[in-house]
Amino acid sequence: MHMSQQSILTIRNISAVFPNENGGLRALDDVSFNVRPREFVCVLGPSGSGKTTLLRILAGLIPPTSGSFTFGRGGQPSIGMVFQGANLMPWRTVVENIKLPLEVKGMDETSARKKAIDMIELVGLQGFEDTLPRDLSGGMAQRVAIARALIHDPDLLLLDEPFASLDAMTRERMWTELSRIWQARQKTVVMVTHSINESLFLADRVLVLTQRPGKIKMDVAVDLPRPRKDDIRYTSNFGKLARKLRGAIE
Repeated sequence: MHMSQQSILTIRNISAVFPNENGGLRALDDVSFNVRPREFVCVLGPSGSGKTTLLRILAGLIPPTSGSFTFGRGGQPSIGMVFQGANLMPWRTVVENIKLPLEVKGMDETSARKKAIDMIELVGLQGFEDTLPRDLSGGMAQRVAIARALIHDPDLLLLDEPFASLDAMTRERMWTELSRIWQARQKTVVMVTHSINESLFLADRVLVLTQRPGKIKMDVAVDLPRPRKDDIRYTSNFGKLARKLRGAIE
């Protein structure tokens, strides 16, 4: 896939230190990287490497202690974010949860519902429009969360281990679904994960973070063809990349 070399997101020398009784916990240390338009970047690392801290900084939820990040077109980008839990409003149906960001923006009900129905089709939940979250499986709930994050057409999609709470088979099915959705919408994505296979199945590039304080240890281009099918995980190229990433983490 051809991508412009111009960066849409530039992260420069970001560090994050959280106060504690020992003079501060350094979560990130001098992290720098660029993201190109429509690129899918996975940030891979062990628990405690600062992956989620980095994502929260990019989302504007917490400030970095030092360093900066800029968006290519200037100003603050519109952001969609999906967390480890779907965080759906339990009293709202699938379509009502998905259209919530448009309601907040003041869009009229008819237009918002039409866009939500389009998103339901994109994530493959036709027939569940009026279902409440309690009646959804974990994978279905995360599809709703992804649809909600995409409905306002964000410049940047941030994913914080969105499939971590799912069972192994559902998680792998969701890799295929997310890859298909990304192919359809071509969003710029930064996703954090601790799964080597997940990062290789989804990403154009994988950034490996060290143990705390997190630094970028390796930046790996994933030169696997798209669209990616489940059996790509059994190819020699996939195995070679997996061994490279495993060596970097260990």
